[in-house]
Amino acid sequence: MSEQTNVKELEKVVIRFSGDSGDGMQLAGNLFSNISAAIGNEISTFPDYPAEIRAPQGTLGGVSGFQVHIGKGVYTPGDKADVLVAMNPAALKTNTKYVKPNAVVIIDTDSFKKNDLEKAAFLTEDPFKELNMNSVQVVPVAITSLVKDSLANSGLDNKTILRCKNMFALGLICWLFDRPLDQAAHLLKNKFAKKPSVLEANIKVMTDGYNYGNNIHASVSTYRIETKSAKKGFYTDVNGNRATALGLIAASEKSGLPLFLGSYPITPASDILHELAKRKDLDVKVVQAEDEIAGICTAIGASFAGNLAATSTSGPGLALKSEAIGLAVMAELPLVIIDVQRGGPSTGLPTKSEQTDLLQALYGRNGESPVVVLAASTPTNCFDMAFAASKIALEHMTPVILLTDAFIANGSSAWRIPEMEEYPEIHPQYVYNDLLKDNWKPYKRNPETNVRYWAIPGTEGFMHRLGGLEKDCITSAISTDPANHQKMTDMRQAKIDYIANEIPELEILGNPEADLLVVGWGGTYGHLYSAVESMNATGKKVAMVHFNYINPMPKNTEEILRRYKKIVVCELNNGQFATQLCAKIPGLTNVSRFNKVQGQPFMVSELTDHFSKLMEE
Repeated sequence: MSEQTNVKELEKVVIRFSGDSGDGMQLAGNLFSNISAAIGNEISTFPDYPAEIRAPQGTLGGVSGFQVHIGKGVYTPGDKADVLVAMNPAALKTNTKYVKPNAVVIIDTDSFKKNDLEKAAFLTEDPFKELNMNSVQVVPVAITSLVKDSLANSGLDNKTILRCKNMFALGLICWLFDRPLDQAAHLLKNKFAKKPSVLEANIKVMTDGYNYGNNIHASVSTYRIETKSAKKGFYTDVNGNRATALGLIAASEKSGLPLFLGSYPITPASDILHELAKRKDLDVKVVQAEDEIAGICTAIGASFAGNLAATSTSGPGLALKSEAIGLAVMAELPLVIIDVQRGGPSTGLPTKSEQTDLLQALYGRNGESPVVVLAASTPTNCFDMAFAASKIALEHMTPVILLTDAFIANGSSAWRIPEMEEYPEIHPQYVYNDLLKDNWKPYKRNPETNVRYWAIPGTEGFMHRLGGLEKDCITSAISTDPANHQKMTDMRQAKIDYIANEIPELEILGNPEADLLVVGWGGTYGHLYSAVESMNATGKKVAMVHFNYINPMPKNTEEILRRYKKIVVCELNNGQFATQLCAKIPGLTNVSRFNKVQGQPFMVSELTDHFSKLMEE
């Protein structure tokens, strides 16, 4: 690095990898993120999968992107990129709006021929002028040709050689940001352990990309990014789906119960199934069911048998599981239902992010069937919320719906692997022998919490039967008595309401003395917090509360909301949580809404602009 003449010191930087869905941009982005996390950077990533999985090569619909924000004080993947890697014209055109005016843009010149430009619907042969990107710093690199030359004697076929282009781009970016290649090589060894020739080719091409950067040092600035003062421990980057799976495993360990997942693969939740399927060594049992209904029904059976039982899905799958969730409500069995929200009704936008399943989670079942609803806020927070969901389910004998979304499920951030002594023990509400004296029945409850005692099948003296028909509150026999049904309905609701006593209260972030309160929930946390922090840094007083616990809500919710003159609820839907807040807190008339339903996360800039306008009104 001694020859580098222009090194810029930055607190944080945003890099975006973009190309065809087969160009390996997700892998390149993931490797760069992992390297950055390992050397002490905070990171936040946004894998932006193509809208059309099978779009023709080089077309706008098939562009795959991966954005990573690294540095200090990083809470979002960033609004716009400082560096864009565009492997073809379609990638350049699709990402123009996500690039800063003076950004570095690295292009594969071999993929910018006349035919390539036409596929991307360019009208001229100068894409930068056509897109009005005259101020960017273009780094033209013949990546395809250089990779072919690098691997000319490798013995690999042309298709395999071209798949290594992403590693050349990764090597070039590692040079640009002074990242060590050793960590990337280690990760590649894990990925291609069974394909030594492919492994060797990828490492060689990555190294060649790094060395190419050294040779062009005079034509482009390099960057040094600040690292954080991190708490001692082992760090890695983790995406939300993997963190969710690990949180379930941790809860299994703390409860002493085996973990069972009954699930059906569905985008973007499938990785939870994949991750848990690897963990037979930790007594995890996984059933890949033939459909969504079968998946949750196997989980209910496992719960009845005494397991920590879970099922994972997305919005359409949650709709299919609704009848079975009602069965779990009636049987009062512990069950964790993970809904990784995606865009749109029906098949919609399966790779995109929204928060549109909230009301379905709260009310999307027949009858009065209350369940606990939680929402994770960051990729790493998915671990904690999966643990919390499991703890509540087991200790309160209820189904719990955990909402994540495609943004945090696929996105990653730096994670300190936790020490398990930092997490509480989980104590299921088991039936105890003294109840035999009182002629135990399956719906006998803890008088304080209304929690039904859990009798594991096979426990001597506690033979019982459960089902979906209403039961007598005393005898547990099937009952159609109207008054009994009212009482059982009220007790099931009271059981959920009691949980508010055991969840954390809301914490006010930003400036507590502000007039404007920003309210969010789930995966919007990073963008909202960044916007609030930015405004307070400029002297504009803004406060914020963020909800992880949706039903029941924290006990101090009403008290906090009534403190502020103006409230704005920000959601990636058309106002579902705002509707819920206004319904639960009568007379809350000072609530405005800021909504977006585009399959994309908020941008910090659009939030700050809106908040500023509200403060001026």
